[in-house]
Amino acid sequence: MNSFLDLNLNTPLYNALSDLGFNTPTPIQSEAFSVIASGKDMVGIAQTGTGKTFAYMLPILKNLKFSTQENPRVLILVPTRELVVQVVNEIEKLAAYINVRVLGVYGGTNINTQKQAVAQGQDIIVATPGRLYDLAVSRVLQLKSLQKLVIDEVDVMLDLGFRHQLLNIFDILPERRQNIMFSATMTEDVDALITDFFINPEKISIAVSGTPLENISQTKYSVPNYYTKFNLLKHLLNDTEVFNKVLVFVAHKKMADRLFDHLAETLNDEICVIHSNKTQNYRLRSIEQFREGFNRVLIATDVMARGLDIDNVSHVINFDTPDYPENYTHRIGRTGRAERKGEAIIFSTEKEQEHLEKIETLMNMVIPELQIPEEVTISTELIEEERPQIKEHNNPTKRKKDEDAPGPAFHEKKAKNSKENLGGSYKFKIAAKYKKPKTRGDKNYNKKNKNKKR
Repeated sequence: MNSFLDLNLNTPLYNALSDLGFNTPTPIQSEAFSVIASGKDMVGIAQTGTGKTFAYMLPILKNLKFSTQENPRVLILVPTRELVVQVVNEIEKLAAYINVRVLGVYGGTNINTQKQAVAQGQDIIVATPGRLYDLAVSRVLQLKSLQKLVIDEVDVMLDLGFRHQLLNIFDILPERRQNIMFSATMTEDVDALITDFFINPEKISIAVSGTPLENISQTKYSVPNYYTKFNLLKHLLNDTEVFNKVLVFVAHKKMADRLFDHLAETLNDEICVIHSNKTQNYRLRSIEQFREGFNRVLIATDVMARGLDIDNVSHVINFDTPDYPENYTHRIGRTGRAERKGEAIIFSTEKEQEHLEKIETLMNMVIPELQIPEEVTISTELIEEERPQIKEHNNPTKRKKDEDAPGPAFHEKKAKNSKENLGGSYKFKIAAKYKKPKTRGDKNYNKKNKNKKR
């Protein structure tokens, strides 16, 4: 498809696309449009950054008639608060010439303020699963008029443990609705969700998961430990002209804070960090400062950076090699967007080589290796996670496999102590054994025994 004109959109949408400078739909937008417009259930497999938000919003907005009803007709579920804000912004841009009400709701903010906004009436709700369910249970948000459900980045939702919340939400939605799902990867959990709740969905897959983007140049460094990684990263970031907007990925929150503290000593205000332990305002401010160029370097964990749409990222540096090879493709997809050139660099220790091999197998390529520059100090100091774990000889922390069996102190119950479910015959067995009624204080029994004693 060469132009948005081929989609037969309406004038307000064409005006909005013209303002945004978009002329040609991306592959996922072309493939998904007719399926979503037809009302059929759809599952789209596409990398982050391929235009998925417009892929589902173009057909939805084209067919969404003006209404003054209070209850929403479209629900969009996304995994993180940052993605809620981003999707709402994208919809508002696309609906600039359409009279449509859009609201984003997420946790970490005052729920009463969001209840008031919901009560004013909305057409489209963009939400994280937890906060949406809270609003629905409070009866402020009525979902009985819902026509379309969109679940974006569903693989991340399931990774974050949102499966239970999703199942609760499915229970309170009207049965007659269109289900639209987008995922960067197809996992067993995603497939199970589709099987349980979708009706004969049409699957659209754009590029195999793991396929490297052609406009991203990739290189790797073999690095012995954390402090050498830190020295190498600091050396690279010294070139401010080349490394002008850098996204650094780390494995977890503790590593993000550690690296931020070490880099802040030299980079000062050039660096910011986001992970799930930071407050909502801190995270949004960090992203905005990085997007606007006030900060040159953003340190992030995988979950926090998934779905973030930040233009002109010059480099993605994988400070840690991700455990799952698919996460590598999501990481490097942050650069080289909108047909621009991008650079991706990955640091790997000896322990991380196995993960690196899986990445190269998935992408069906060997990433070119660079030698560590002579100016970079090779450190011998190890962080806590890198030091060998010393176990007490007589007090091991984990039992060996042959110790899983019961020890000598374990014994079966004796036969006389084993319980038997006697059912209704229990009282008769008691009576036969003790020659007296089970119920104490039986007047007739006591009276008869008194007379015998006399």
